[in-house]
Amino acid sequence: MTKKQNTLLIQSPFLPGEHPQMKHKNRIGFMQTPQKTVLSLLLTLSVGIGSGYWLARQQPYPNSQISAVERKPLYYKHPMNPTVTSPTPAKDEMGMDYQPVYAEDSTISPAGPGKGRILYYRHPMGAADTSTTPKKDEMGMDYLPVYEGDLSDSGHLNISPEKIQKLGVKVEAVKYRQLTRTIRALGNIQIDERRLHVVAPKFEGWIQHLFVNTNGQTVKRGQPLLDSYSPDLLAAQQEYLIARQGEQALQQASPQAQATAQQLTRNALLRLSYWDITQAQLQNLQQQETAHKTLSLLSPINGVVIEKPAVEGMRFMPGEALFKIADLSKVWLSIAVFEQDLVSLKLGQTVSVNIQAYPDKKFNGELSFIYPSLNTNTRTVEVRVELDNSQGLLKPGLYGNVELTAAHQQHQQLSIPDSAILDSGTRQVVLVQLADGLFEPRTVKLGPQSEDYVEVLEGLTDGERVVTRANFLIDAESNLKSALDSMNTTAAIPEQSPVQQHKGN
Repeated sequence: MTKKQNTLLIQSPFLPGEHPQMKHKNRIGFMQTPQKTVLSLLLTLSVGIGSGYWLARQQPYPNSQISAVERKPLYYKHPMNPTVTSPTPAKDEMGMDYQPVYAEDSTISPAGPGKGRILYYRHPMGAADTSTTPKKDEMGMDYLPVYEGDLSDSGHLNISPEKIQKLGVKVEAVKYRQLTRTIRALGNIQIDERRLHVVAPKFEGWIQHLFVNTNGQTVKRGQPLLDSYSPDLLAAQQEYLIARQGEQALQQASPQAQATAQQLTRNALLRLSYWDITQAQLQNLQQQETAHKTLSLLSPINGVVIEKPAVEGMRFMPGEALFKIADLSKVWLSIAVFEQDLVSLKLGQTVSVNIQAYPDKKFNGELSFIYPSLNTNTRTVEVRVELDNSQGLLKPGLYGNVELTAAHQQHQQLSIPDSAILDSGTRQVVLVQLADGLFEPRTVKLGPQSEDYVEVLEGLTDGERVVTRANFLIDAESNLKSALDSMNTTAAIPEQSPVQQHKGN
């Protein structure tokens, strides 16, 4: 074979057995691009050899079979909303099954779709109720999981366990308790107004002699206070004696004359009684049948003289107060109670009183009256406690501390410790522990307060846990973090130079 023929044989672009009509066509194409055709053949041979080698490595034993591995779902997602997931098979509100998600179908973590682990489950309708395990609400709807990735958008506080330990955070459960409150108030002893008497003669006269001449002197009922001289009183006695003598003289006269004399005697005696002459003094006048120049004024009660305007020798007019006497066998303790404590007061309640003058003694009284008006300056209402003073220890003007224990209601109320409340003045907020290191600020509506607990009307449910210690530190740290985040956001916005502002305008 010549050199020319050998060259043509190597460069032939077709294989033996090709259609004769294609030989001429391929030879023409080959002659036009001989280098391109050679590269294509070499690439085809390389791919074929590589594929054969790979199949040989994958199937070293042609008769062996691959064992099927059962796939296990990572979680189940909502058929219409992939962001809603469940760790167990579930159905949506339309009755459609949640779709399983496998490891090869998703690159997210098993806890949730790219949001981190599930921290807790929240109520699907937005109610203030959470759960650490999957559950259903009252309508049968599944609680929605909350992931770590949702914290930045939910306003929750995430604190590390080390920081919680350093702050000394303590939590307590929200539960039903019987709330009792002890109201403490300061008051002073006062005279019982119902046991206060004034000695004021109903006739004109002069004081001849004083038997009680000092304030604070103790007197007994019927004890003489003074001797008075009164011309009117002396004339009334004489009229009575004359009328009685006339009655005796007309005993043999006609019945009409006797009746007239008897009527005159009764009228004279009645006039003396109208002037507060005692029955004993009238009987003495009848027995002695002699008019007395002076007449003694007697004490109407047992008590203490607290006022004595009377002076020996002075003239007094009808109705003028000469003595003021107080019966101190029972006294009042007047206290001022704040308006928010009125709901705990009830007439007849037993009150414990500590008198500062007698620190080793305790007195018991009864809540007898609540005044109907409010002191607008102090926002308090005056309350009256009645105390027994048979021993005479309680003197008007003494100070006393009152302790009154009362229950708000007969049944138990949902309550939290008062230390858990963060009061801003316009609203009350508590920190609810959703999970370990996760807290949620929540606004609550509060009711009456007891010694250490306060009733919760809205915002919390039974069993939730609230922070009772170091909540101010947590709140301060969250506010500082919010402020810093706000500053960083503001700094991230580039300010325009005056030139740029001019160009923009």
